[in-house]
Amino acid sequence: MRYRTVLTIAGSDGSGGAGIQADLKTFAALDCYGVSVITAVTAQNTLGVADSFELPVSSVKAQLGAILGDIPLDAVKIGMLGSAAIVRTVAGMLRKIDVPVVLDTVLQSSGGRDLLERDALPVMIEELFPLARLITPNIPESALLLGEKRLPASREEIERTARMLQEMGAGAVLVKGGHQEGDRCSDCLLCNNRISWFSTEKIVTRNTHGTGCTLSSAIAAFLACGMSLESAVEKAKTYTFEAIRAGAAYRLGKGSGPLHHAYRFWS
Repeated sequence: MRYRTVLTIAGSDGSGGAGIQADLKTFAALDCYGVSVITAVTAQNTLGVADSFELPVSSVKAQLGAILGDIPLDAVKIGMLGSAAIVRTVAGMLRKIDVPVVLDTVLQSSGGRDLLERDALPVMIEELFPLARLITPNIPESALLLGEKRLPASREEIERTARMLQEMGAGAVLVKGGHQEGDRCSDCLLCNNRISWFSTEKIVTRNTHGTGCTLSSAIAAFLACGMSLESAVEKAKTYTFEAIRAGAAYRLGKGSGPLHHAYRFWS
């Protein structure tokens, strides 16, 4: 037998709620074996990101080369990259393989700290959008990608945003709606020129650290299992919702705690 294997290329979150750590937990919870390439080491906790150290491009290239030279992959999830040089390196090496790539467009921390250099944004669009089976920006990230100051608010505006992002080269677009007001969290998927909406109730909890990382990693895991993109998004949405709901019962740290990635296995 062979593991269904998913690679995450992202930053490390020592508090375990987001980044590489959240990705690997998600893969394991969804019956996949996770491997990783670390792009940056962050100093963060439930209160936010205090510092970030970007790894040298040579280290990122060596890590990725070691994985690609030995381990067959079924999907790739990309998170925090940090710089244009790392974006170009990752894109150049991923062109050598043919597996679904989920690009979580990590641009800023929830506290507003830049996690991707501004001059790297057009490089990400040019180099990685064409490789991505799916990109997963939240509403503020979608506005940054399009260079717009006003955030899309209505369903019509969000659907228009998804179409504009797809025209920039991505295979499909999932605009995540967690930043919207109201009692529902609704995400807009544009795939095969068709719009689909996925909606769940909003859970009243401060434990939402790593929600975006978890959702994109879950999508990659389900794609690795052979699901269609629409099915992968639907199942990932359900998994993330249940992980938020389970995590709401716990307290970790003084700020925004994590999701409960292993809720199905804990009594």
